[in-house]
Amino acid sequence: MGIVIDPAIVPKKKLYTGEEIPCVGMGTFGSDRFTPDQVSNAVAGAIRAGYRMFDCAACYGNEDQIGEVFQAAFKEGVVERKDLFIMTKVWNDMHRRVEEACRKSIADLQCDYVDLYFIHWPFPNYHAPGCDVDSRNPDSKPFSVDEFMDTYRQCEALVEKGLIRYIGISNMTIPKLEACLPLMKIKPVACESEFHVCFQQQELFDYLVAHDIQPVGFMPLGSPQRPERDMMPEDVADLQTPIMKEIAAAHNCHPALIALKWAQQRGQIPIPFSVHEMEYTSNLKAMTEDPLTAEELEKIKTLECGNRLVKGQVFLWPGANDWHDLWDEDGVIVK
Repeated sequence: MGIVIDPAIVPKKKLYTGEEIPCVGMGTFGSDRFTPDQVSNAVAGAIRAGYRMFDCAACYGNEDQIGEVFQAAFKEGVVERKDLFIMTKVWNDMHRRVEEACRKSIADLQCDYVDLYFIHWPFPNYHAPGCDVDSRNPDSKPFSVDEFMDTYRQCEALVEKGLIRYIGISNMTIPKLEACLPLMKIKPVACESEFHVCFQQQELFDYLVAHDIQPVGFMPLGSPQRPERDMMPEDVADLQTPIMKEIAAAHNCHPALIALKWAQQRGQIPIPFSVHEMEYTSNLKAMTEDPLTAEELEKIKTLECGNRLVKGQVFLWPGANDWHDLWDEDGVIVK
């Protein structure tokens, strides 16, 4: 066993309920490049290294293997269930059958209940995992407040039944939030979105913070290992920008750790993924030491360049122009 970081020294973020949760989690989306065994082995190592938050999803195709790892850690006394903050998500094909999806995730993850359950995408436009970027489902539809709220109501019922503790939303826009937040009986505690140094989404970030919704950032490193289908020639490699390299040199570390320090100091919860022990332990340790200076944080602000990497093309509906229609960039929900 390599480095172990005491979970007590990992900084916390406070939810609007008053509960404090870790400032960093471990992602588990490796389904395009790594086997479920590789991912679950990394989770096993991460628990022992000091991680207490894990971001899972039904569509990653590895929850049953991760569940074996959780169960083994509980049995060995490495950690108790109450010490883990387990997040998972309902996939697009189960928006009308949320409880069934949730119960399957709980059974697969062997975790009795889920701490935070996200609606993975705000539309039920299904596509098969690993499909081509040009794939389109002819039954896809634009965002519907009624349809989304039907799914959200099912999540609220799961809180009441004790299957989940909190509800999360994901891949939302400000116009969609404006339309839905007033209709919710139970406010979401978190919103998972793409946040990284070349795609800071400051307006969305500020909106979430103003509404006491904790931002959770996926692809915190600008995802050099994202699926091939999401790679476009105009994409920027965050970690290779001169500013990130310069700050990393000043801190004598990899630019990835600078990206994570920035995320944590800005206020979002990053959920980096790695199957390599040296990387995931370094990611966690970076949260506990050697913060960035105010000047360095200001420099990183200048890296914003609208570098959206997960464009979501596969969720487009017949009649949509292109992926920009998914993100309501003009401040109105695109129909």
